[in-house]
Amino acid sequence: MDQFLCVELLIGKEKLKKIHKASVTVVGLGAVGSYAVEALARAGVGKLRLVDFDKIKPSNLNRHIYALRSTIGRSKVELAAHRIADINPSCKVEAMECFAAEESLDHILNNKPDLVIDAIDSMNPKTQLISACYHKKMPIISSMGAATRVDPLALRVADLFDTRCCPIAKQLRGKLKKEGVGRGVICVYSEELKNPGAVDASNKASEDDYKRGRPRSKLGSLPTITGIFGLTIAHTALEILCGGFK
Repeated sequence: MDQFLCVELLIGKEKLKKIHKASVTVVGLGAVGSYAVEALARAGVGKLRLVDFDKIKPSNLNRHIYALRSTIGRSKVELAAHRIADINPSCKVEAMECFAAEESLDHILNNKPDLVIDAIDSMNPKTQLISACYHKKMPIISSMGAATRVDPLALRVADLFDTRCCPIAKQLRGKLKKEGVGRGVICVYSEELKNPGAVDASNKASEDDYKRGRPRSKLGSLPTITGIFGLTIAHTALEILCGGFK
C-alpha cells in the first residue's frame, strides 16, 4: 500500500522524494502547530523534531488536534509523536519537551533542519527563535496571531516585513530590527481588521507578560481559523521543501 500515491500523482515522484528526505523542526504544538504537524506527517515528511514544554488543558479542547477528554494532562509532544507513528511509521520523530528560549535554541536547532516552523504564542521566545534562525541562515515560517480572527479569506503568506493589519507582526518587526533581522522571514498572517466583538489583540502587553510561566490573557479563537493557519503553514512548507508544486 502506497499511502503517498495521491501526493505523488499531484506533484510527481521526484518532488515527493524531496519531501521524504526533508527534516522539519516545529516549535510550538498548540492549535496552529498541531495542525501543521498533522499535514506534514500525512504528506510524508521524513523527519520531524517537535518542541513544546506544555501539556493538554481543558481549554485546548475547542481547537487543539491532540486535545481529547482522555488526553488532558498529557504532554503535547508525546501525543504528537504517538499520532505521527500511527499515521506514518517511517517518519523519524524526535519529541523535545522543553521551552524554546535563548538558552535552549542551540539544542533545538542543532539538527540543521531544512526548515523551521515557528508556532510559538509568546513574543520573547518567538523573537529569539526567528533571530537565531535568521542569523544561522535557516529558513523559517512564522505564524502570526490566529486568535480573534473569523475570516478565513483574510489569511496571507508574505515576508514579515511586508505584512499589514497585523499588530503582532508590527510588534515583532520592531523587536527583530533590534536583533539585526531583515527581510527573508516568511509568515502566515491575517489582514482582517479588528473584530469588534473580540478581545483587543492589539493591546501591547508588558515585557513581563511574555516571560516564561507568566499567565497571559485568554483570547477568543475558533477551531476553524487556527486550523487553517496551521494547514496554510504546512502547505507553504511543503511547497518550499519540494521546490514548488508546479
